[in-house]
Amino acid sequence: MSTVHSKSDDPPEEATRPRSRFKESGQRGRHLAAHALVAAWAVLALLAASERQTLPVARWLAVHLFLLGAVTTAIVVWSEHFAVAMLHARLPDRRWSDARLAGVNTGVAGVLGGVWADLPALTGAGCALLVTAVTAHLVVLVRMGRGALAGRLAPLADYYRAAAVALLVGAVLGWLLATGRAGAGHYTGLRLAHVHVTLLGWIGLPVLGTLFMLWPTVLGVRMAERTTRLARRVLALTGGGLLVAVAGLALGLRPAAAAGMALYAAGVAVAGHLLAGTVRDKPVISAAAAWMLAAATVWLAVGVAVDLGLLVARPLTAVRDDIGSLVPVLLVGMVAQVLVGALTYLLPIVLSAGPKERAALRGVLEWYWPLRLAALNLGVALLALPLPRPAATAGALLAAAAGAAFLALTVTVLVRGGRAVLRETGRTGGAGRPVLWGTAAGAVVTVLAVLAANSGGGTGTSDVAAGAAGGGSGATRTVAVSLGDMRVRPARIEVAAGTRLRLEVTNTDSQRHDLKVDDGPATPMLAEGDSRTLDLGPVTADRTAWCTLPGHRAAGMTLDVVVQKNGTATAETGHTGHTTAGHGSGTSGAAGLDLSAPFSAGWRPRTADLAPVQGGTVHKTELHARHAEIEVAPGVKQQMWTFGGTAPGPTLHGKVGDVFEITLVNDDTGMGHGIDFHAGSLAPDRAMRTIQSGERLVYRFRAERAGAWLYHCSTTPMLQHMGNGMYGAVVIDPPGLAKADHEYVLVSSELYLGAPGSTAQVTKMRENTPDAWVFNGIANQYSQRPLKVKAGERARFWVVAAGPSDGIAFHVVGTVFDTVYKEGAHLLKPKDAGGAQVLDLAPAQGGFVETVFPEAGHYAFVDHDMRHAEAGAHGMVEVSD
Repeated sequence: MSTVHSKSDDPPEEATRPRSRFKESGQRGRHLAAHALVAAWAVLALLAASERQTLPVARWLAVHLFLLGAVTTAIVVWSEHFAVAMLHARLPDRRWSDARLAGVNTGVAGVLGGVWADLPALTGAGCALLVTAVTAHLVVLVRMGRGALAGRLAPLADYYRAAAVALLVGAVLGWLLATGRAGAGHYTGLRLAHVHVTLLGWIGLPVLGTLFMLWPTVLGVRMAERTTRLARRVLALTGGGLLVAVAGLALGLRPAAAAGMALYAAGVAVAGHLLAGTVRDKPVISAAAAWMLAAATVWLAVGVAVDLGLLVARPLTAVRDDIGSLVPVLLVGMVAQVLVGALTYLLPIVLSAGPKERAALRGVLEWYWPLRLAALNLGVALLALPLPRPAATAGALLAAAAGAAFLALTVTVLVRGGRAVLRETGRTGGAGRPVLWGTAAGAVVTVLAVLAANSGGGTGTSDVAAGAAGGGSGATRTVAVSLGDMRVRPARIEVAAGTRLRLEVTNTDSQRHDLKVDDGPATPMLAEGDSRTLDLGPVTADRTAWCTLPGHRAAGMTLDVVVQKNGTATAETGHTGHTTAGHGSGTSGAAGLDLSAPFSAGWRPRTADLAPVQGGTVHKTELHARHAEIEVAPGVKQQMWTFGGTAPGPTLHGKVGDVFEITLVNDDTGMGHGIDFHAGSLAPDRAMRTIQSGERLVYRFRAERAGAWLYHCSTTPMLQHMGNGMYGAVVIDPPGLAKADHEYVLVSSELYLGAPGSTAQVTKMRENTPDAWVFNGIANQYSQRPLKVKAGERARFWVVAAGPSDGIAFHVVGTVFDTVYKEGAHLLKPKDAGGAQVLDLAPAQGGFVETVFPEAGHYAFVDHDMRHAEAGAHGMVEVSD
């Protein structure tokens, strides 16, 4: 393409109509121009401040400042004015237009500020205001088409209406993601739906619609006669395809999403064919603008094609991780280049006083444009392709250099053209060009903003993220931190005041995670195996760190950095020591336990094996009621009230007719205890009475009925005595019980951390909000120390639900129970045709199930109430050949 400057520079009548309409805006144009310029510079300043941090949330903010702030403002302003021109409609009341624009920007500020400050209420309020303002904008666009004179460009206004609907959908999806209401299970689909409806709907549709008009204008040719007909077809394909794709992604239906994107791609192909057919073998008005608009269209097609390929070939979780490579393609390659190309053509028109000055200004903006075009597009390619980090860094620098060059040229044009604007303002009383000048200048800055936002490009500028400024007199301490299984390990680090803390963070999970320190540094989003180091600087106050992905913090991905008051650092939970509950340290809930961390050195699991029945028919046992410190979860020790120093107490085993003679000795200081055996039938008055410290009683009963029975402390308040560990199991074999290769006893219960009997602990018991659910008193112990059997062997699981408040739905993953015995009766035997999947027990009930493990592998056993399973009621059977 070559360039010619003549009176043919004037664009077609339809394209120039917005320019004439602008002259009707009067003095309000000055305010709009000033506000656009100030807002755009504010965006650039915020992005420049955030760029240094390379934080995931900072990059999120940078991208959304551009897309949700700058681009949304530009689309709202220009779509209204272009719609007026295309429909030959009356210009809306500027007061209401300004009000809508103010609502959009205030809503955007609320959304961005709420996410940045972690204030869900502010995020929700900002989103509601944004939705309201955009809805009002949509209503205006719809009402313009009623009773307007319209024209052959009228169908293009439908692109702006469809885009407004897309933004409304994107805003709702963004609110669900930002506030965590989407839930971890729906995060991937909703995030992909949000990205698609925003980039390809709110931005992609207006770009396509505007190109139908702008492309022939830049080429200096008349619009093809078939443009209107094809524009309708393109909108049907792209809009309908996007609707199907977004619905499919939100519902997790990848085939539907791929089908929708195929329709969208077909629409882009039709539009591209039409635009390519408009090119003529003749000089164009602005070769630079034409090439940039062409390159932007190509990048749109490339992005859509790659996206379609990903949806066809890869699962949604992989698409979620790979979609980041398309961001520079669409943001810089498409959106930024469209703006640069449009401004290269429009700025000389709106800032010049005549053809001669227009040609001079265009010459400035087109200075070395082939080199800038090549640098920008090469930079996009380097950012998008899966190349080593230095290549991505080079791409970011090239894109930034091209943007900086355009800024320098634009400043020159604005200075030179400003004189003409002032002269025009003096002649017309301020109407006309100032609004275009200010809006265009604001758009120029937003182009540079998006280039700055992407200059990080995911390159992770440094392996060390800066912490608090300044030095410190304390020692430097480095702690290895791993991210995985929805946990941060260690979950707690205790340091002396003034210690300079460095965290070596590694993601060990197949899912991406990051780690953000409250009011401090953060890692970028880390793929599996990636590592970064965070320098917190001297730590003088407690800090909290967490994964910023929606729902992950609530699921337990948190780390507490605690300053020791005495100036000495103790252990990190789950690593080189333990946290002791019951001495004021405690934990705040299930999310505070790191169930995947290792247990302390020397810890041993409680055996789950059922000991065989001892000889004779009388079984004598002495139980001592006393306090004991027990490791109840990985790295967490708790003061427990026990029978015999363990929680649960020892399991008693006998046959029907056997006599049990239990001597209870109260070794507890200052607290009375009793005992109640559900397996015996006798008056509770004496046998179950409370005895004081130093006293003893003999509890004698005959086991007349078979079953899995509970025993527990009989002293009130029983909720506290049982909740602190005073319970156990009695197994009485049914007559004729066949021998099994393995017999296990699992007593399920809740775990309440904190000082026993404290107000905080008792409140948790009364509200039934335990810190964990456990088998045999210790959370996740059999996950780390699996039960071991061989393939083909029969295993019998005796289960007693000790509560004190919750029952259990006992299930072994990968097996079917062929025997179920519950509350003294067989519900299923091996010869029966049916099978069972769960042994369901209310608090204080018991029974057993049997299964044969078919082959080698790892079979998890859980409480199938998933709240319980994910909070400690989980174990493993390791089956070997």
